[in-house]
Amino acid sequence: MNDETRNRLIAAAREAAKQAHAPYSKFGVGAALLLTDGSLVTGTNFENSSYGLSLCAETVACATANARGRLADIIAVGVIGGMIGANGLRGAAPIRPCGRCRQVLNEAAQMGKRDLVIWCAGAEGDAFEEHLLSDLLPHAFGPANLGIG
Repeated sequence: MNDETRNRLIAAAREAAKQAHAPYSKFGVGAALLLTDGSLVTGTNFENSSYGLSLCAETVACATANARGRLADIIAVGVIGGMIGANGLRGAAPIRPCGRCRQVLNEAAQMGKRDLVIWCAGAEGDAFEEHLLSDLLPHAFGPANLGIG
């Protein structure tokens, strides 16, 4: 993966985050998934007043990829987040997927038989982190543990 791919993913995640429905936390998150054919699938967090029903951006993006029959085609992820203010999202510190999202991403990774590159960034600025999903979620449980894939 190169800088151009990383920048494309982060830009798509930032664009998606503009649609975040986060009236409770006021923290918008955007995610972009790179598929094997170079196409992108995005998602944004979607909160609910019954907090447990809220959906994270990465989960929304994975569900969208799955609805297109492309869950196993995910090869990389860009995720950004920041506080929602009057002038858009703010915050330069990179954010990382939560534990639930790491598990959801692991499902895709195991279905595709590959580790995923995850680029993490803030809502603003040029700072980013690069991780492998296997480093963020070591010893993960997934389809292989159930004899699937």
